[in-house]
Amino acid sequence: MKLELLRVLQAGRSLMVEKLDGLSEYERRRPLTPTGTNLLGLVKHLAGLEYGYLGEAFGRPPVERPSWFKDDPYDEIDMWATPDESSEYITGVYRQAWAHSDATIAQLDLDSPGHVAHWSEGGQDTTLGVLLIRMVAETTQHAGHADIIRELIDGEQDPARRTTVQQAADAFR
Repeated sequence: MKLELLRVLQAGRSLMVEKLDGLSEYERRRPLTPTGTNLLGLVKHLAGLEYGYLGEAFGRPPVERPSWFKDDPYDEIDMWATPDESSEYITGVYRQAWAHSDATIAQLDLDSPGHVAHWSEGGQDTTLGVLLIRMVAETTQHAGHADIIRELIDGEQDPARRTTVQQAADAFR
């Protein structure tokens, strides 16, 4: 079970980084949702989650804290990249987080106890298995967001298909 969860997590990580391929620095940072979400911000967010859920929750903080880490995770700027954070820096932090997380996963059993300090009182204690499932879910969810953002960046590939889909929707106006 642990190896399968890790395999799915690793595949999701790779998809996230691949979404940046072939894009300019501007396109990686361009806010394409009403909240300003962008591709580089999603990668940054996932790096922070990896370090938190699969590191700090088990007493394994990062050797070098990412520039955006604050004492309160709710104060972090982690869904977009500031001008002083390069793509190389953010993807490098993400890859370092992978290695850090993978070491945690290798060293612990799924039922190993963990503690997420910023979760609500009474619900902070958890296990590696729960946090690994949560990290797989977060990564795949954000990979879906990245797919949509990448579609918005790349533009329409098949306008005839979009017209057909729009006509089907218009039948319900």
